Amino acid sequence: MYYVSKKIEIAMAHRLSLNYESKCTNVHGHNAMITVYCRSEQLNENGMVIDFSEVKDIITRMLDHKYVNDVVPFNPTAENLARWICEAIPCCYKVIFQESERNIAAYALDSDNTI
Repeated sequence: MYYVSKKIEIAMAHRLSLNYESKCTNVHGHNAMITVYCRSEQLNENGMVIDFSEVKDIITRMLDHKYVNDVVPFNPTAENLARWICEAIPCCYKVIFQESERNIAAYALDSDNTI
């Protein structure tokens, strides 16, 4: 099995829909760090699991400098965004979405229990 990861920094804004009072229900922004993990049993015709620039292009098209509430049909929590990204990237099995230095969410197809 071959494994690769790509870390991307994006600027984004969102607001959360919550059932309790929180300043996060107001529009606010993050410089998020997203780490995408991909794997494949075989390399493609170029000798890669996936081209790192393809991963970057997909993420930036989806989220960079966007008001995320206008992009996704769900509550844009870090957890939900991690899953959405994982489902959008070919060969992806895990995404770590770090919206600030101390707030990190992960989604993985496997239960490796690591962030």
